Amino acid sequence: MSKPETPKAGRFVTTTVEVEGREETKVVEIPAFEPEPWAADAVLTVVGTRALRVDGAEKITGRARYTTDIQRPRMVFAAFVRATIPCGRVLSLDIDAARIVPGVLDVITGAEVKGTLGGIAATLFSAQVSYAGQPIAAVCGETEDAARRGAAAVAATFETAAFAATFAIATAPGAPLVRPKGNLAAGSPIVAKRGDIERGLRDADVVVRREFRTPVALHSALEPHGAVVEWEGDRVTVWESTQGIFRTRANVAKAFGLPLTNVRVIKDYMGGGFGAKSGAGPHTYAAALLSRRLGRPVRCIVDREGEQTDTGNRPSTLQRVALGATRDGRLTAISLEAEIPLGISGWEGGPGKMYHELYSCPNVHTSETFAYVNTPGMSAFRAPGHVEGAFGLERAMDELARELKIDPLELRKRNFAERDEEKDRPWSSNRLLECYRVAAERFGWPDQKRSQKGGALRRGVGVAAQCWGTGGGPPAYALVRLNNDGTADVLTGTQDLGTGSRTVFAQVAAEALGYTLDRVRCIIGDTERTPYTGTSWGSMTTPSVAPAVRMAAIDARNHLLEAAGQFLGAAPDALTLLANVVRTPDGREMTVADVHTRLGEVMIIGRGSRGPNPDGTAIFSFGVQMAEVEVDAETGIVRVVRIVAVHDAGRILNPALAESQLEGGIIQGLGYALFEERVMDESSGIGLNPTLHDYKIPTMSDIPAIDAVFVDGADIVANHTGARGMAEPPIIPTAPAIANAVRDALGVEVNQIPLTPWRVLAATALLRASS
Repeated sequence: MSKPETPKAGRFVTTTVEVEGREETKVVEIPAFEPEPWAADAVLTVVGTRALRVDGAEKITGRARYTTDIQRPRMVFAAFVRATIPCGRVLSLDIDAARIVPGVLDVITGAEVKGTLGGIAATLFSAQVSYAGQPIAAVCGETEDAARRGAAAVAATFETAAFAATFAIATAPGAPLVRPKGNLAAGSPIVAKRGDIERGLRDADVVVRREFRTPVALHSALEPHGAVVEWEGDRVTVWESTQGIFRTRANVAKAFGLPLTNVRVIKDYMGGGFGAKSGAGPHTYAAALLSRRLGRPVRCIVDREGEQTDTGNRPSTLQRVALGATRDGRLTAISLEAEIPLGISGWEGGPGKMYHELYSCPNVHTSETFAYVNTPGMSAFRAPGHVEGAFGLERAMDELARELKIDPLELRKRNFAERDEEKDRPWSSNRLLECYRVAAERFGWPDQKRSQKGGALRRGVGVAAQCWGTGGGPPAYALVRLNNDGTADVLTGTQDLGTGSRTVFAQVAAEALGYTLDRVRCIIGDTERTPYTGTSWGSMTTPSVAPAVRMAAIDARNHLLEAAGQFLGAAPDALTLLANVVRTPDGREMTVADVHTRLGEVMIIGRGSRGPNPDGTAIFSFGVQMAEVEVDAETGIVRVVRIVAVHDAGRILNPALAESQLEGGIIQGLGYALFEERVMDESSGIGLNPTLHDYKIPTMSDIPAIDAVFVDGADIVANHTGARGMAEPPIIPTAPAIANAVRDALGVEVNQIPLTPWRVLAATALLRASS
């Protein structure tokens, strides 16, 4: 993506926005005014309360409409035909058998796509096959069953070609060519460094070297990818389960050569995305093309096997780590060499960033090699790169603590980074040391009883820390519309992924207006009704949109007080507005409904936008997690008994929703530690567990006691609401904390996750053999 041209000084300036470990330069409009920040000691009546979800009733009664619930008159259904080979060409597609299946209406192949969808034609239904599961055609039927039976009836013949399903094969001399420009994604290893790594290793009194492996993990969202598309002339409406309504609109407009005003994208409710649903996909384009051809609405919902195969993944890693330290536990060197197979597509977001960010160390060197392989492509997955990197770094830190005979928590404290040493800049705020203290108190560290020697069941404890860029940034816009009955509507073009954005932004607006929460409604998820905000990824939504909502509410409140001042004969700045009532210093009052009654049909609209990020400042969230596990040394089964998680994310706008985010991330991290792993047959290039029956995720019986809390605080350097993002941080330290606890329980390292019984038993067998 090309960077925006830097405008001349004036109303529009550039700012840096950090998204999932990478930096983007954005042009931002300087806001009309900048509100005074809500300081840490600000007296707030709505923000910071455990307000119930404003959409809770709709969800528990089933009124909430997800994309799979959308019903349109005369709607029909689409299903994909997928390649069964990992590499080669489609020689022929016999679609006649599909067309005679009762209820089948249409079949589209690459021939129909070519010349219709612009640049999308090069990839959608391409005759060139690059991975098993690649869509090669779509069938449309009167019912879902007819569409799927029609897809199953399509007979495809292929010409197979040599393929590379692993990093080792893709990077070996004479490897099959995975992509036309070569198998290395970046052309050569990506190296980042500060200081002199060789000197740092020489200066160390102790050096630990380890090799760690993490698996390919699948998003496994409850709601699969899907879209419903309906054309009206040259205008199209797309109901999409997406994390980015405006990004999806841009994708569809570009593919079909439409002006943006002719594309409307709606996302009402969503059953999870975790990074994989950031724009339009094959299901969107296929539904749109079929809908235009047939003149009927088309719904295309990816089936579960397709969801687990072809909608993105967290790539596996091999991490070779070396840590050097002095006898008193001061890090002198951090070194990483990593290998990351991306699949057929993806971006170079690897484990290396965290090695530069979390700890104070003068000499850091990371080398990451990314390779394309003939498997489904990676995509962003909740804290991409940092989740993988945390496992390697935090496991290595524990081994260093053992070598130094220093408590693992104490070692982390001694290497606390007072500033962002990667870019040599201050933190906007960093309360990680406070997180360490609170977690130790709540967990009972280090007095917690350790492993029992003898007997099958062994107890152990472990700790791991995390950091993640969570500043958000512009552009993001909001409107607050005051209705003449004393209610208010917040309009902003963001998405609620199930995290509670509707509730949080209604709270922010209510606080800034002086309204009670029951008088505020938040309208989101519709490109036609709401102003622009960005994609919900990189823990950006709250710190990006909340300041715009607050500003819009203050703007509306100022106009309302100006009118009330005229009616009450008082200066606007002398008035107070609280709980829907405007009061003068001498006790006279009007309700906001009274003010609007006097105004008649005058509508007050407040406008707000997100301003630029502070220059030269690192905006991160931090946290620590401690785990207690029970390991059966005879079966290799690991049971997590409890997890204590303490995180620092600035001001917490709704503690109940924030704690829910922590718990959800921890549960995903537990799955990553113990169960989740895509299994690929390297000889055939075909995934062996593409269902939720065979791809194991945690169930209720696996979830331990979770004590998840935040340290108090408000980061008013980051933005004037004091809030930072916190959606992704909770998944980062969970797996290494659990793995460190298993190490403590057994006295043996298991340096590959998931910690399956066979891996645990293999490690204990090696220990017995060596002793």
